[in-house]
Amino acid sequence: MFDRYEAGEQAVLVHIDFPNEGDREDLRELEMLVSSAGVSSLAIVQGSRQAPHAKLFVGTGKAEEIAEIVKIHNADVVIFNHQLSPSQERNLERVCQCRVLDRTTLILDIFAQRARTHEGKLQVELAQLRHISTRLIRGWTHLERQKGGIGLRGPGETQLETDRRLLRERIKSIRKRLEKVATVREQGRRARSRNEVPTVSLVGYTNAGKSTLFNLITNSDVYAADQLFATLDPTLRKLQIDDIGPVILADTVGFIRHLPHDLVAAFKATLTETREADLQIHVVDVADSRRKENIEEVQSVLKEIEADDIPQLLVYNKIDLLEDVRPRIDRNDEGQPIRVWLSAHSGVGTELLSQAISELLAKKIFNHTLCIPPAFGRLRGALFNLNAVQQEDYDERGNWLIRVRLPEVDWERLKKEQGMDIEKFIET
Repeated sequence: MFDRYEAGEQAVLVHIDFPNEGDREDLRELEMLVSSAGVSSLAIVQGSRQAPHAKLFVGTGKAEEIAEIVKIHNADVVIFNHQLSPSQERNLERVCQCRVLDRTTLILDIFAQRARTHEGKLQVELAQLRHISTRLIRGWTHLERQKGGIGLRGPGETQLETDRRLLRERIKSIRKRLEKVATVREQGRRARSRNEVPTVSLVGYTNAGKSTLFNLITNSDVYAADQLFATLDPTLRKLQIDDIGPVILADTVGFIRHLPHDLVAAFKATLTETREADLQIHVVDVADSRRKENIEEVQSVLKEIEADDIPQLLVYNKIDLLEDVRPRIDRNDEGQPIRVWLSAHSGVGTELLSQAISELLAKKIFNHTLCIPPAFGRLRGALFNLNAVQQEDYDERGNWLIRVRLPEVDWERLKKEQGMDIEKFIET
């Protein structure tokens, strides 16, 4: 029996091409994941199959080839760019005589390294425990596991039952703690909602430049690096937008192709900032050759967390890496912004982003001039109490000419409170 290795620093990477698009992965993305995890790549084994091998995923010949390369390079770990079943991992470990990790385990390890806040660490631990619970058996291959009833259970099965119970208890404890954190976060969201402060959420494929853009337009210092999942924990900053006022901008975790479901489930509380935003800014690396696939993957995750019906603005970032591409705003047939081309690295085009955000959020703002007769001083006083008066004047008949600006929600509430049709005072 080989010794159990902890997280290895010297790895052999395995990438298999499949004809089915749903099973395909990106080799370059695997290399970035490995680099982000702080692991050195010693060699890359590639191949192609029509479908995964039931026992070894790659087939007997390829598994022996991987084992030989591991022996030559004295590697600590083999990392597959695919999701392996627990039995496939066990079988491959017997052949390779070293630790075997799949793509999901690698991503979980990176998340564990990146989490900084208490909530982020709890969410990552929950995802890891859910994943480990399906693979618990392989850690006890040196113990007896006899099948049968009373008197026939081996010490290995007893240990497994103990571990499973401890896992269940730990998962239950973490869920309770996350519920408390989610309650605090929900209170903050309700406070912002009462104050009618719009929320804009940055979403996008990991390493698309969300945090760099976030830092630029909010003058913040959120950690940003050319690596996958540089930002895990959500960060909120207040941003002033012309003609709108204060806006809350939220930077959230980046998405990735085939993001593990356990992670999506664990981070649902964090991603609530995305689900309940007034506007999503979908940041895209325009220089990435797979930008179309990346956009589709982000949309898929948004649908999974029930955030696919929120108004969205595409931001094509990194135009400085392309030739003859200038910053601009693309509009639909109704003249509304749908796409902004910019570079967060150089700062070119960021003023266009503010303009587009202002135009898209302005639909939620009531901005008109009211002609209010002197007999309706109560309405005038209510507008001042709401800090909605931008300018006040009088006409020749002594009516107040008041230019008001307030959220549509406040305007609708005011109409109910006044108990009459105050829209008749709107100047046309």
